[in-house]
Amino acid sequence: MKPFVYEKTHSEWKEWMKKEGESSFRADQIMDWLYGKRVLSFDEMSNLSKSLRQRLADAFQLDPLKVITVQQSSDGTVKFLFQLYDGHAIETVIMRNNYGNSVCVTTQVGCRVGCTFCASTLGGLKRNLSAGEVVAQVVAAQRYLDQMEERVHSVVIMGIGEPFENYDATVRFMRVINDPKGLHIGQRHITVSTSGIVPSIYRFAEEGLQVGLAISLHAPNQELRKRLMPVSYRYPLEELLEACAYYIQHTGRRITYEYALIGGKNDRSEHAHALGKLLEGSRSLINLIPVNHVPERNYTRTPRNQIFRFQRILQSYHLHVTIRREHGSDIDAACGQLRAKHMTPEEKKTS
Repeated sequence: MKPFVYEKTHSEWKEWMKKEGESSFRADQIMDWLYGKRVLSFDEMSNLSKSLRQRLADAFQLDPLKVITVQQSSDGTVKFLFQLYDGHAIETVIMRNNYGNSVCVTTQVGCRVGCTFCASTLGGLKRNLSAGEVVAQVVAAQRYLDQMEERVHSVVIMGIGEPFENYDATVRFMRVINDPKGLHIGQRHITVSTSGIVPSIYRFAEEGLQVGLAISLHAPNQELRKRLMPVSYRYPLEELLEACAYYIQHTGRRITYEYALIGGKNDRSEHAHALGKLLEGSRSLINLIPVNHVPERNYTRTPRNQIFRFQRILQSYHLHVTIRREHGSDIDAACGQLRAKHMTPEEKKTS
């Protein structure tokens, strides 16, 4: 299996060219072909010699994604279902915001974390994606936006999978898309979300990155969180919050806590007060998320007026609270929904 061409940073391309006996400026050229012109074949790299183009084709795969389907929402949201080289399917979403276009990328085929409200966990984890396969999603989104003469403004690593269970590829992905010779997406325009893989949070704090960190919290106490998110058995809430405090202290960065409101499960006033007490005084943002309906799950959405009441209670604890704007409500824009529609009942069973 050849590696994907999107795996390397500019400095790594310079090293590769040196080993191949080529001038270092060839690294600039290939970065421009990949991320500036966004070519689909090595043959298009016309200012490279035929010999070099052939060596590149022999050593790397260029584009690992084949479009299965594209859904477009009335609000401008676009969702891609891509097929990978081995036949597995993943999702990527373009979300249009007031500040620009955001792309939500996938890091795993499926997920083993098992959050009970999420379609991504159906069928369990199949495999990790390589960094190149994740980078390719952003490049494909940019190719789509090229038609409208628009740009990718930010990237959220919140698609299918748990990024911190594919840690090395996720961090490499961030460094590649941040490279000034490539897509040059600023670190502060990148956010990664984790269900709470505690050792990786400590490790991430040491990376020296200015990337945003979001924690999928979804419960104000350990017992409820275990029922909603089995990952809390491995990494209890108390340990998770200790890791978050370390991250804040070590990086000076604020954490976002994501809280999916599920009708009758975690959305009552007592839950809001418990969450307010839990996070009071922390340098954090709480992002309330109306839960998406998943046919295979039995959860219902919290009524709108109750969402606002939940927000007001949290604000009484002097917390910064937002309600996530919904994207693509008329298409399968929620994480894992489109992939789930293309899975057979047998595929949805966790092996």
